[in-house]
Amino acid sequence: MGQYITGILTGISISDIIDIAIVTFIVYHLLGFLTSSRAAQLAKGIMIVIIIAFLADLCHFYVLSWMIGRVLSIGLIALVVVFQPELRRALDFLGRSRIGLKQPSMSAEYNMTIVDSIVKSVEYFSARKEGALIVVEQETALDDVAESGTIVDAKITTEALNNIFYKGAPLHDGAVILRGDRIYSAACVLPLTQNQNLSRDLGTRHRAGIGISEVSDALVIIVSEETGIISTARNGKLSRFLDLKSVEKQLLDAYLTGGQEDTLIAKVTRLWRKIDGKS
Repeated sequence: MGQYITGILTGISISDIIDIAIVTFIVYHLLGFLTSSRAAQLAKGIMIVIIIAFLADLCHFYVLSWMIGRVLSIGLIALVVVFQPELRRALDFLGRSRIGLKQPSMSAEYNMTIVDSIVKSVEYFSARKEGALIVVEQETALDDVAESGTIVDAKITTEALNNIFYKGAPLHDGAVILRGDRIYSAACVLPLTQNQNLSRDLGTRHRAGIGISEVSDALVIIVSEETGIISTARNGKLSRFLDLKSVEKQLLDAYLTGGQEDTLIAKVTRLWRKIDGKS
């Protein structure tokens, strides 16, 4: 048994490891997609159909096997039709992604100053029950979303954010997009989430925040106009009833670490360079 395992291990090359890593990455994100959308229920149905097809073939139920075979043959077209919104969001995300580009380089102290300004504004909005929708751009470019509003291109300060979301201000309705240390655009229109499992208590502001987080890697901060409750949205998931410390922690993660791990492309590139350097 030991020799058998040793033979398998010695037959694995570096390209096999990279191949397995890429497949693992794809399967991991595919499972994440299935569990975070209505695809989960359909996936269960497909598995049941496959099991029935296997049993029908095993028991020689020819008519049932023929019928299931025809259903599965057109399954791909059906999936494209059913998952059109999800596929559109996935392709939209790939099209927006700025592979290899980073936010402008800024010192940690300067980033902490920006975070402090944002947190103070969130505290101000929450205490006064003024609705706010702040989108912190990361690696995914949001230029087309920014163009739906008014380009501001102003330095991030507490006063600037407070003035934008002041109820009587002309730009208070909509979202603000923060890019690096700049307020890039205000009064932006965000895509609404199509998730049907959300609480009915959530209004348009929360659904818009979740929607933009589904098609980008942005961190979204939402302050309810009715209750002053602070929420954040990321990767299509909403976190509610947050305190200022939690918001500050997420902002520090976004500004100091980029808010995400290296892309698979970057990891594979670095690994290949190491292998190529040793050869």
